[in-house]
Amino acid sequence: MADPHIDADARPENDPCYEAVVPHPEGESTAARFALTAREYGYGGIVFHTGPESEIGPATPSEIENAYETDIVDGIEIDRDSPGSASGAVGNHRSEYTLVLVRGGSRETNRFAAEEPRVDVLTRSMAGRGDVNHVIAKAAARNGVRIEFDFGPVLRTSGGRRVRALSDLRKLRELVNQYDVPYVVSAGARRHLELRAPRELAAVGEVIGFSRDAVRAGLREWGRLAARNRTLQDGSFIEPGVREGRYDEDS
Repeated sequence: MADPHIDADARPENDPCYEAVVPHPEGESTAARFALTAREYGYGGIVFHTGPESEIGPATPSEIENAYETDIVDGIEIDRDSPGSASGAVGNHRSEYTLVLVRGGSRETNRFAAEEPRVDVLTRSMAGRGDVNHVIAKAAARNGVRIEFDFGPVLRTSGGRRVRALSDLRKLRELVNQYDVPYVVSAGARRHLELRAPRELAAVGEVIGFSRDAVRAGLREWGRLAARNRTLQDGSFIEPGVREGRYDEDS
């Protein structure tokens, strides 16, 4: 079966790859250090998992963009104990951030995120007690919620934990493929030394059954999703193809 969401016209090969990272203070590296490393590895941009009480650092996102020629996408990863509290947080932050992510880890949270169109990405869905079944996969496909393939456990564990991580990712890939679920790919980096170049992540993807093109499509999807949301959040946007403003009569 063909890999999902691979289309030469919809996802041109020259679109830049993006990564999603956890900067200081929750992570161990500054936003600027992540941006520098990401540029060295060939990424066109990075998504920051931040929280309402955390800070990017002494440099502003625009200063980091200018210094390292890397697109900075402001995101928030919501981590709550229950779907009810997660729903409130999504509502509170939807208009404040370009990307809204919900951290999974339980079947209840995974299902909430998949059924909530205001959520952009369900992250870490297989962590902890988390699992994804056909109901969650179908809901994510229906609502356009991207499911994250977090390669971090494969890259940074060994033995039985690594075997389980590979098994979880293979199961997730089969569901994504079967139900045509949109997805993103990440190394789950909390420090800049945990970043991996796109070609390295593509090699990991082959182990779980993805083609290299499919992994790169998942890395590009972060940037495509950010571009879509920036358009939607533009004050002149009304609906696709319609914007407020003055137009020439001949246009």
